[in-house]
Amino acid sequence: MARAGEKSQNRLLKMVQDGLPMTLGQQLRLTVQLSIPAIISQLSSILMQFIDASMVGSLGAEASASIGLVSTTTWLFMGLTSACATGFFVQVSHLLGAKDNATARDVLRQSIVMCMIFSCILVVIGCAVSGPLPRWLGGDETIHRDASLYFLIFMLSLPAMQLNVLASGMLRSSGNMYTPSALNILMCFLDVVFNFFLIFPTRTVSVLGLDITMPGAGLGVSGAALGTALAAIVVAALLMKELCLKSPELRLTHEKGSFRPTRACFSNAIGIALPMGCERVVMCGAQIMSTIIVAPLGTVAIAANSFAITAESLCYMPGYGISNAATTLVGQSIGARRRDLTWRFAHISVLMGMAVMALMGVVMYAGAPLIMGIMTPDAEVMALGARILRIEAFAEPMYAASIVAYGVFVGAGDTLIPSIMNLGSIWAVRLSLAAFLAPEYGLEGVWIAMCVELCFRGIIFLTRLYRKKWLK
Repeated sequence: MARAGEKSQNRLLKMVQDGLPMTLGQQLRLTVQLSIPAIISQLSSILMQFIDASMVGSLGAEASASIGLVSTTTWLFMGLTSACATGFFVQVSHLLGAKDNATARDVLRQSIVMCMIFSCILVVIGCAVSGPLPRWLGGDETIHRDASLYFLIFMLSLPAMQLNVLASGMLRSSGNMYTPSALNILMCFLDVVFNFFLIFPTRTVSVLGLDITMPGAGLGVSGAALGTALAAIVVAALLMKELCLKSPELRLTHEKGSFRPTRACFSNAIGIALPMGCERVVMCGAQIMSTIIVAPLGTVAIAANSFAITAESLCYMPGYGISNAATTLVGQSIGARRRDLTWRFAHISVLMGMAVMALMGVVMYAGAPLIMGIMTPDAEVMALGARILRIEAFAEPMYAASIVAYGVFVGAGDTLIPSIMNLGSIWAVRLSLAAFLAPEYGLEGVWIAMCVELCFRGIIFLTRLYRKKWLK
């Protein structure tokens, strides 16, 4: 079934590259075919965080808070690796759309070298700040040690995560959504297995009336970080094998080529990645500021905030999956110099994203207590988390508009203005409103500010999308 869908998808993508006319039904089918595996991939990634949070949550609120405290900083570093990879796979998408596969492979070779250099620099920086970071973020002294260890292990695994992002992006740019999706599901499964043995100590479990001694390392929070790192390393190796040895368009066995970075490739990557990287820094700086606003509200608020962010991710990750599909479709259409088709794919993708996330918002509102109950046994954390999730549910359709429209702009290589829009929205609207509401309404005030800001962001992204200046 998956193989038949992949053949149909490849046939439709070839129609884009060959300049053949496409009916609305074919455009919709191709968008859905690319979106579904991308959504599954995004959901599996978030499910891995959900599993980590649930497993660590069983250890108590302090263990959860130690991960929640540094989570925004880990997103910062992951955002930088994503921006770096995007600078290269957008080039590859345009080149494949223009049927210049040889140059696309040259860009791939150079991207591996430059991305690994970049991620190693980030590792040095991250390891240097891992010790004092929890104190800088205003966390309670009782969670400093666990938070530092979790962040340190995460940083040491960053090169593997960089390769994961790069290889997934390159495969998606060629239209291969199935392999990254399947391997991200595998990573989720491996994370569960590794966590099971690394987080908990050796214990006796009852299975069908039989008592079985289950070995365990008893590493707690550090075990969760180590489990995720090991899963990322395994999957990064498999993704790179698929990309470099098996991909019909991008495998590096087609011909010999240089891995030495060229000025042209580097300049093109910087033009795409630098605005995104700066945006990630300032956006995650804003999220860190949000963490600082939440930290004085206490351990329960930190834990509830962390769990709710992870739970909400299950709602908005379909939007990111559709956004990834939009980036591929727009990138290949631009490379094929088909402006009319570029606009139609952009329009279809954004409307699809808003519809899917509106439905997910309804599910999140109705299921908020159940979702939080799965993640934590702490009644106080569960109740607070359910209340703030229900606040956020109202923002999901407009949040989808901003997510998918941003993917459209990235596919077009237009990253500067959208990055500025993201920054202005979160700093001018969310943080100022959160700082005003938090003293009076606590964590609920912070999430009201987030809901208002996401609706505002969706409006300005839709405005830019329909003005069509990005098409020029």
